[in-house]
Amino acid sequence: MKKLIIYSISFLFSGFLFAQKAETTIKKDTTKLKEVIVLGRRKLSNYRQEKTLSSIDDFLEKANKITMVKRGNYAWEPSLNNMNSERLTVTIDGMQIFGACTDKMDPITSYVDVSNLEKVHVGSGQQGTENGHSVGGGIDLQLPASKYYASGLKTNVDLGYETNGNYKTAGLDLEYSGNKFYITTDGIYRKSDNYNAGGNEEILYSQFEKYNISLQTGFKLSEKESLDANVIYDRATDVGYPALPMDVSLAEALITSLTYNYANDSTLINSMESKVYFNTITHVMDDSKRPDVPIRMDMPGWSDTFGFYNKATIKKNKHTLLLNINGFYNRSLAEMTMYPNDPNQPAMFMYTWPDIRTLYTGIYAKDDFSLGKSKTLSASLRLGYHQNNIAKDEGLESLQIFYPDIDDTTSRFLTSFSTDYVYKKDHYDISLGIGYGERAPSVSEGYGFFLFNSFDNYDYIGNPTLENEKSIEANIKANYHVNKLHIGIESSYFHIMDYIIGDIDNTISAMTIGANGVRVYNALNYASIFDVYVNASYEFSESFSANGTIGYNYGKGQNNKNLPLIKPFSYLTEVSYSTKKFNAALQLEGNGNQSKYSSFYGEDETPAYAVMNLNLGNVFYIKQNKLVLKYGIENILDANYSTYADWNNIPRQGRNFYINTSYVIF
Repeated sequence: MKKLIIYSISFLFSGFLFAQKAETTIKKDTTKLKEVIVLGRRKLSNYRQEKTLSSIDDFLEKANKITMVKRGNYAWEPSLNNMNSERLTVTIDGMQIFGACTDKMDPITSYVDVSNLEKVHVGSGQQGTENGHSVGGGIDLQLPASKYYASGLKTNVDLGYETNGNYKTAGLDLEYSGNKFYITTDGIYRKSDNYNAGGNEEILYSQFEKYNISLQTGFKLSEKESLDANVIYDRATDVGYPALPMDVSLAEALITSLTYNYANDSTLINSMESKVYFNTITHVMDDSKRPDVPIRMDMPGWSDTFGFYNKATIKKNKHTLLLNINGFYNRSLAEMTMYPNDPNQPAMFMYTWPDIRTLYTGIYAKDDFSLGKSKTLSASLRLGYHQNNIAKDEGLESLQIFYPDIDDTTSRFLTSFSTDYVYKKDHYDISLGIGYGERAPSVSEGYGFFLFNSFDNYDYIGNPTLENEKSIEANIKANYHVNKLHIGIESSYFHIMDYIIGDIDNTISAMTIGANGVRVYNALNYASIFDVYVNASYEFSESFSANGTIGYNYGKGQNNKNLPLIKPFSYLTEVSYSTKKFNAALQLEGNGNQSKYSSFYGEDETPAYAVMNLNLGNVFYIKQNKLVLKYGIENILDANYSTYADWNNIPRQGRNFYINTSYVIF
């Protein structure tokens, strides 16, 4: 283990020396299988006509294979390929960061905002393992690139208001760019009261308040080298979760990084990015604002992560190689204190995450081999060492009640690889891929202690003896375009072995008052997940176009039971009109009836729904400055509905009028 860490650190520093000596020319890789979501809130965007002040959650939900699991009006959990966060790698600019909530009330996406980010890379399955091991894929929230534009000072002011929930947003950006130095600072504030579902039904405990500030600065060390520093501070308070029995009084994150960048077309290493980072999260659940609960509880959690990565791109002959060696050390601790209603009884305390220390180091390599102008063969490999340690003796002793033979340390080796073939011609392209991936159990799956899940009303206990979860996948993607018509199809199939999920254990009594019982994390022999999406678009003129997407998903376990949270038949259609200074779009989106729901895992049948939205936008130029207006109506018909991904069938927002304005001063 010590040798592996030494090799990792040696590679990190050797890259600096090697970059100075090599002498081969390289061009940038142009074959990308990842989906890219551009976050351009300073522009009048035509991508699904989003609001300029949309949250990260709103942007992510527009991707075909992503669904956001909602437990309230804030901090939605991303699901990719019908797999939730345990089976994904979610990173911020390649940095590992882990939530501090045992109930998933603080996904990684909740600790950044559109003001921090430039774009999002979504990699399906093993295409998403550049930054870590996963089964379902990877989501990387990318920070802006260095800005040595010599453009001087630029300011951006944002304001937004929505009638549903009295939702207010305000943002301010300040940017200075010189030849060798730049600095950017921004802040955004969001506040919402309880929102109303269709029919003016108030959804209690759906309020939230949040602000986010960040600072990014950089120095050019030479024409080929630069150094960037980034700090993000995010704080949310008074966050209600109507689908859960508890709310959040504080969700706070500090995210910091220092990055060295090198780029040179005349060296073997065409580019290199070396980063060291630290982030810390504090998350506090409480039920102090709930009027009637069986027993009062406080549930704070903490997560601290130190890490590094070193990425390099190399080109030789027909090969384009990407290397990434990375590592991190994480501490996850959560506790629960229960206060009986009888003041004469003592409070009860336990660790729900018993101070789990996770050490990981690994290497990723991907080679794109050009077979000609129209054909590319890609292969990738990730190898990693993963170690968990239970730092609290009390936590180890508690788990030894159920697993008497376990030690305080568990070590694993993880392997992932994939290969893809891409063929491109003038009017069509096709890609085929296969892959194999492994992941370690999450902290909750391995070491959670009586974690209450309100979805199925069971307490959950982790299992430190779980095997790695493994997946074999196949995917296909094809596009045909001629004149003004475009048709595309993409599909994935996952055969997941040792599929981790909770099994009912009738020999253990529940700790939560009113719970149905206890589930212990175990593994099905296998599970299968399949999805297919078909999309089409047609441009009637330069200004007028129409597009639509339909999707079908399927998921079933070896026990012949439907898997939970599998998206039913879905559709989206849109007609849009756009000029340089005005755009408008009318959307119809919906899901079919969720007939293949999983009652065994706590789901019930979700009815079909359809929602209509109208979006409009204008751009005004005032001298050299620009004013962007986005306004419209969401859920025009005020439908009262919930989707399969709404925890405990919490209804979504009813009719909502909104207006966003952004003023850019050059």
